[in-house]
Amino acid sequence: YCMPEEGIDLTENSQLLSSDEIIRVARIFVQQGVDKIRLTGGEPSIRKDIVDLVHGLDALRPLGLKQIAMTTNGIALRRKLPLLRQAGMNGLNISLDTRNPRKFELFTRRKGCEHVLRAISEASALGYDFVKVNVVVMRGQNEDEVPAFVEMTHDERVDVRFIEYMPFDGNKWGRQKLVGYREMLDGITRVYGDRVERLPLEANHTSKGFRIAGYKGQFGFITSMTQSFCSDCNRVRVMADGNLKVCLFGNTEVSLRDLMRRGASDAEIVETISQAIKRKKRAHAGMDILSQMPNRPMIKIGG
Repeated sequence: YCMPEEGIDLTENSQLLSSDEIIRVARIFVQQGVDKIRLTGGEPSIRKDIVDLVHGLDALRPLGLKQIAMTTNGIALRRKLPLLRQAGMNGLNISLDTRNPRKFELFTRRKGCEHVLRAISEASALGYDFVKVNVVVMRGQNEDEVPAFVEMTHDERVDVRFIEYMPFDGNKWGRQKLVGYREMLDGITRVYGDRVERLPLEANHTSKGFRIAGYKGQFGFITSMTQSFCSDCNRVRVMADGNLKVCLFGNTEVSLRDLMRRGASDAEIVETISQAIKRKKRAHAGMDILSQMPNRPMIKIGG
């Protein structure tokens, strides 16, 4: 659902942001009050300079940065976990849609399920502030595994987030494949009964949080399709090619890369960002309209 079956055209390195450009953009955002930064992909863990990049972001903490996190598929993560933690990374979002090795290979077109599961456990033990496990639930594929993912929270201090299947270019989305959060929650409640506890909503939340009484971790639902949270969303994305995307489902983008390479000042970049955010729509379109709208494949946006 992230990488179209036919693949994608890779962007030339010269068109991607350099590490220095990434740090500059991050600094500008932090100076404007952003206190959380998450590195996404493609797959950020395969960057040769990923540890140095995290070091560079960590140097922005005196300006107000509080959290550095990363979204990753977890396959190549384990050996870098200690170095990333030492460099200043606070948290991880690890994508894992099945705990079944055979289905994992079918979903991802590669082996590595055990590597991801071990990375989740080791990250928790290394003292990361949070380890979130992102599970995109698709009817007929993995909805039967929802209780097993909840059970991961019994002994692990992880936050499993069940994500409603969302339409992007090339992922063959269909309403019949969508499993809504209330259906998932009803299934969990049938297993755990009144031990299911609702957690307070956090400010600018994207996930509705729950836990099983007595369990170490928690779980939640990202309900972009059945209960959007646009009015509470304060996220923006700067993609690998430097384009600013103020809504995951919006197809309007502004190139910060081109601004920087034309010699724009920080003040000019701030003004461009400000104008883009002011043009953000009050809410994204409904799921059926979204499925017909052009947008990047998720692999080219970043999770």
